[in-house]
Amino acid sequence: MKYYVNCGVTNSGNGTEAAPFKTISEAAVIALPGDEVIVDDGIYREHVNPKNAGKEDARITYRAKNKLKAVITGAEVITDWSEVKPHVWKTVIDNSFFGNYNPFKTQVEGDWFDSNFTAHTGDVFLNGKSMYEVTDIEGVYNPKENLSSWDKDFTIYTWYTEADGDKTVIYANFQDINPKDALVEISVRQNCFYPLEEGIGYITLDGFTVCKAATQWAPPTAYQDGMVGPHWSKGWIIENCDIYESKCSGISLGKYLQPNNDNKWLKWKYKDGTQTERDCICQAQTEGWTKENIGSHIVRNNNIHDCGQTGIVGHLGGVFSVIENNHIHHINNKQNLAGAEIGGIKMHAAIDVIIKNNHFHHCTRGLWLDWQAQGTRVTGNLFHDNALPHEYLLRLENLANLGLGEDIFIEVSHGPTLIDNNILLSDRAFKLPTQGVAFVHNLIAGSLTAVGRGVDNGAKTLKSPRYTPYHVPHRTEIAGFMTILHGDMRFYNNIFVQSKVRDKLIDICKIFENDEWDDGNLIAGTIPYDKYMTEEEWEKEFEGYCGMGSMPSDRYYIPLPVWTGGNAYFNGAKPISKEKDFYEDTEHEIKIELTTDGKDWKLDTNLFEYLPKNCSMIKTETLGMAFEPEQYYENPDGSAIVFDTDIYGNKRTERIAAGPVAY
Repeated sequence: MKYYVNCGVTNSGNGTEAAPFKTISEAAVIALPGDEVIVDDGIYREHVNPKNAGKEDARITYRAKNKLKAVITGAEVITDWSEVKPHVWKTVIDNSFFGNYNPFKTQVEGDWFDSNFTAHTGDVFLNGKSMYEVTDIEGVYNPKENLSSWDKDFTIYTWYTEADGDKTVIYANFQDINPKDALVEISVRQNCFYPLEEGIGYITLDGFTVCKAATQWAPPTAYQDGMVGPHWSKGWIIENCDIYESKCSGISLGKYLQPNNDNKWLKWKYKDGTQTERDCICQAQTEGWTKENIGSHIVRNNNIHDCGQTGIVGHLGGVFSVIENNHIHHINNKQNLAGAEIGGIKMHAAIDVIIKNNHFHHCTRGLWLDWQAQGTRVTGNLFHDNALPHEYLLRLENLANLGLGEDIFIEVSHGPTLIDNNILLSDRAFKLPTQGVAFVHNLIAGSLTAVGRGVDNGAKTLKSPRYTPYHVPHRTEIAGFMTILHGDMRFYNNIFVQSKVRDKLIDICKIFENDEWDDGNLIAGTIPYDKYMTEEEWEKEFEGYCGMGSMPSDRYYIPLPVWTGGNAYFNGAKPISKEKDFYEDTEHEIKIELTTDGKDWKLDTNLFEYLPKNCSMIKTETLGMAFEPEQYYENPDGSAIVFDTDIYGNKRTERIAAGPVAY
């Protein structure tokens, strides 16, 4: 059955092509497995709440008739503005306008949200772009440029809200723009395309523009809502969409509501966040979190940008998913939200998730894999400008809450996590307070940071290790818990290029040299692992061991070994001293420059003039298994991987070069 929707009709019909519905929500109430909802061009100011699930062999599809011309928005137009003084305008809105959710009375809050930041879930939009909330009326009367924002020129467009009985009052400084001559909107809905009930699976959303929802902060210990998302179900496809200007998260593949354990760290305080997160995971295990019920989503070919917290967020609910061919950029650039849950993608428990062929740039951090990145594969992606790219941002006050940023942050996971055939060009490529990661055929122009650090909870005088779970291979069932020993890393056939580091960044990074969470390293190469053992050295620790009765030893708690082979180093990038099978060029200067014409991106480099072809073919067998879960670096179906294909899909021949490009 096909249903048709056209918001331009005068009266809603019966959903036929000749008499279409006026709203998508009308179709969402009655669409059943196998049905398709075709939506005509126009602006749909509604929260679409699909009532029925599809089936694996009979999906329910919501499709824009013309790509990106059907807009689902959480915002409403406001035209009733009165001028208070030059540039400053005021509107007064009856609270009944918002229904049962007023974003201008609801503050952003939750576990791991920095409580020093005061923000409402609502926003004011001038010609489609969100303005900057301030905490007093003076910030509207006399706005000042905010040097924390990555878009400082727009920070003087400010707004402030206050309650007046049963009214919501909003003041805004539109500078020289008269709001009556512009498009001014405010966000009023928490979600745009998102089922309120759990288990509404096998839905396809194809070709829509989705924007301007008043979403809430989405930590792993809370109900994670998003502007778009499957809400704890299975088998969604979100594709070919333009997703932007969510207050917090654009797409949520995340956690369902656990009323007894929802932001418990914030509300109860007597258990730390790590403990409540473990509780969340174990509770989910008893309440149906299995491969059969949850996850296996596809998110592909979307443009995801200008969201306040994340482009894509998820905990538990995104397992076994594929995230591919998305353009993810300009996330958290306003810097009006801060906390430990920010990034282009921020996923906990990305079990067997494939993240491939995406483009991450100008995000506070590109990709953050936190806990249980077991079976996760990051392949064929381009990362750049994800570490405070503008000089004016390199100020100490900008680092206290948000840090310097990096392309990929992998935190307290046991692996196996596979990073292969990627291009990483930010000043800082990886933050690695973790273990069980294999790096294969990457081009890495930034440094590795936080090696051997950042795995405790930060108690003042006591040990506070973070025990994190590992799972039955290719399943959600928990196999055990363990703290992070560090090491258990593999580096094969990567290219490390030391890029020129900005003087201001060097000065800032000196502050972090002795920091528990970040060592401030700016030297490219494997050198942060210089003191780690080889496999042979590690095995000697167990010679003569005979179980109970052996002399006391630290052998079970020392850092695990590191494996290397086939890596190439340029421009002063440094290998570990124990590395044998590597190539180092100290003679030639390598240039790497990424350019764009606004549409396509081009890598300009002389690297291939000096890169030898003397590497071995890397396979699952080469990499072995991650120590704690005893799982191999393999495909989600358990089959072996041969790294015989480059970032462009070209086959590697007998003469193999390091890096992501076969030439």
